[in-house]
Amino acid sequence: MAFLRNPLAWYKRYVEQVYDTPSTPSSIVGQAGHKALEHFYSGIGKKGAVELGLEHLRDVADFEINFGKAVTKTAKKEKRAAMERDYLQAVSFYLEKPPRYDILGVEVKALANVPGIPLPLKSVSDLVVASKGGKGAVDIVDHKFVDSFSVDGAGKSLFVIQALFNYYTVRESFGKEVRRFIVHECKKRRNSDGSPQVRRYVLDFTKLEEEFTLFHRLLRDATQEIGRPRIYLPNPSDMFEGENSLTIYRLGLTTP
Repeated sequence: MAFLRNPLAWYKRYVEQVYDTPSTPSSIVGQAGHKALEHFYSGIGKKGAVELGLEHLRDVADFEINFGKAVTKTAKKEKRAAMERDYLQAVSFYLEKPPRYDILGVEVKALANVPGIPLPLKSVSDLVVASKGGKGAVDIVDHKFVDSFSVDGAGKSLFVIQALFNYYTVRESFGKEVRRFIVHECKKRRNSDGSPQVRRYVLDFTKLEEEFTLFHRLLRDATQEIGRPRIYLPNPSDMFEGENSLTIYRLGLTTP
């Protein structure tokens, strides 16, 4: 997805392995939330898991954060305080009534080789759990901390592509049928109407035949595109790394 969005930023990070682009406050809050749930589902109590996530957030240095318009020391301090409030609120919403699973793996990092695709696939699965959709099968569970719920729900293209990456890596790693990809979206700000703060979306792999075909085509085409001699161009309209990629291009810092 990084390659499709911004080829030059992708080249810098994944080929040159230069990881100096600051993260947005929202993404850091999400990382802290994931850290808390990683510890919670590994057996640590709610309070301890929340504290470990908060510790992760506080350990992020200022230079690693894209503060946007907050340029003064006071403004940055206020932004960090807001990040902590968002984190604590979001995690408390989720842990109010956390989904219960028969956990088989937490933060599962895996590789998989897919016939017809020259490059191996790599993914990280938040949870791998015993499936309730098929005996002996497994499900993949993913958590997202968001400002607003996804309009397309389970049909969101990014969910589908992520699900298929994880499908192959988990199948190879566990040697079992992978039945479903379950997404829990947790909204960081409280709903004024009192509606639930967490939504659950389920993708059933047995019903994604067309998506599998499209996924294989996209992988083949992207691999071919990456492999050919090319000039990597910036994408200034990229809301996350547009300016950074244009600066890299201007300075000629990553010339293949």
